[in-house]
Amino acid sequence: MTERRLSGVGATPLSGVGTAVWYAPDAELGSPPDPETIDADVERERFETARDAAREEIRAERERTAARLGEAEAEVFDAHVQFLDDPQITEGVEAAIDDGLPAEHAVDRTFEQFIEQFEGMEGRMAERADDLRDVRDRLVRALGGDERADLGSLPEGSVVLAERLTPSDTAQLDPERVAGFATVTGGRTSHAAIFARSLALPAIVGVGTALRNVADGTDVVVDGRDGTLLVDPDEETRGETAGEEAVEVRDGTVETADGAPIEVAANVGTEADLASAVERGADGIGLFRTEFLFLDRESPPGEDEQYETYREALETFPDGRVVVRTLDIGGDKPVAYLDLPDEENPFLGERGIRRSLGPDADLFETQLRALLRAAGEEAGGELSVMLPLVATVDEVRQARETVESVAADLESEGVSGALPEFGVMIETPATAFLADALVEHVDFFSIGTNDLVQYVMAAERGNDRVAALGDYRQPAVLRAIHTTVAAAQGTDVWVGMCGEMAGDPDVTELLVGLGLDELSMSAVAVPQVKRAVSETTVADARELAARALAASTKREVDCLLTGTTR
Repeated sequence: MTERRLSGVGATPLSGVGTAVWYAPDAELGSPPDPETIDADVERERFETARDAAREEIRAERERTAARLGEAEAEVFDAHVQFLDDPQITEGVEAAIDDGLPAEHAVDRTFEQFIEQFEGMEGRMAERADDLRDVRDRLVRALGGDERADLGSLPEGSVVLAERLTPSDTAQLDPERVAGFATVTGGRTSHAAIFARSLALPAIVGVGTALRNVADGTDVVVDGRDGTLLVDPDEETRGETAGEEAVEVRDGTVETADGAPIEVAANVGTEADLASAVERGADGIGLFRTEFLFLDRESPPGEDEQYETYREALETFPDGRVVVRTLDIGGDKPVAYLDLPDEENPFLGERGIRRSLGPDADLFETQLRALLRAAGEEAGGELSVMLPLVATVDEVRQARETVESVAADLESEGVSGALPEFGVMIETPATAFLADALVEHVDFFSIGTNDLVQYVMAAERGNDRVAALGDYRQPAVLRAIHTTVAAAQGTDVWVGMCGEMAGDPDVTELLVGLGLDELSMSAVAVPQVKRAVSETTVADARELAARALAASTKREVDCLLTGTTR
């Protein structure tokens, strides 16, 4: 057989080789019986029984996922319970039963309406369709008394191929047995991609309909770095991939081949993320997402609860740096107990520092009290605090004044505390353009490429239709990064990066050449990025960066990174 190459979106910087195993969930329902044979009361009772069974399954699955992957990943199942109890869904099912459908068909018809509605949306809202499919399939199985396919016991060396993988599908996969997966649909922010990164599993999503032509039992190579699925690879390719040893975990700061130290840290949000960061050799935490402390609860965490959480992070990295992002609420992160506005475009609305200096000022001060108390403890690493979604110098001044005011209050109360390093995220074009003015007010910049890309390119990061525009290899994005780093040169301000770009080992040399001091990423990528740093020389990296900054198209940048010609 001739080797074929299919392209999709790489979800993890890992590769695997194995045998294709097609996963198709339960078969579609057949035609419903004659409505006159349906007893609506019996069907409603069957539906309620199935809801109860599904609810218990989801709660059990949530607990398993939290223990295995972390609280952040497990929270997706909270939304599944909400769908089970959504009045629009339950009333829709009951109405369909009253129309003469059995419970299975009533569930299928009702959920399909909402699935189509979500798929018509853009970005992350469209991904809710897979959550609905997950809940629908669970209900239909419960109604039919069927067992779900056990993805946890696949033959060793399996590469799972599927139209799509729902959250509960992906959570079953065992990295000890599964060599990777590839799906027809999906993007980098889909649940399948997120779970793949947590599982350290080679994965490609969004391959398209060409994937359907790959038969069961076919030898395949999954390259999650460049999003390539090799079908019927030759023996040399199979051997190279199968023979790849796991990248060595390096403890301690890594240096370039010519001796320039680069800090390689991890992005975390939960206790499980902390453990993974340590296991993967992270030097510290480059992004502590504190919003996970505030989500999926009825009231905000108090000062003491936050203090204990920040102390745990500092104690986990006693010789490292822990960069904590203050509350980043709004946009795609709703909080039930806050009066968040209903905005037409929440990503351009009241979120991040805008809320901390406005309606959430009390929460902001409580968080700062906890952070300054944690910074004042002698044991543990160095605490740094950074502000999200900054757009003006005035916001930075006001926030810094608040920090100093909180420090004064703690001192007057006789409470131990200390002023931490103070910085801002560079994730709006405004801060990139104002970086030369901001250096007077901060100790560091951390470039958040996920948001910076979507704002620079006017391409929503969860929208697959504009994925090519929303790519961090776009020349305009590289120039925004360069502008930021150049503003800090010659000052005491250090510059880090905490977006997806930082975790891509294919662009590590470019980032070193652009002058980044620190790179922070999903823990799974830390070993690969550390290796890439150690294989880089600063002189070559600077030459690559200069050529990339002179490029006018993404294609030119891609060619530079791959060493190919146009």
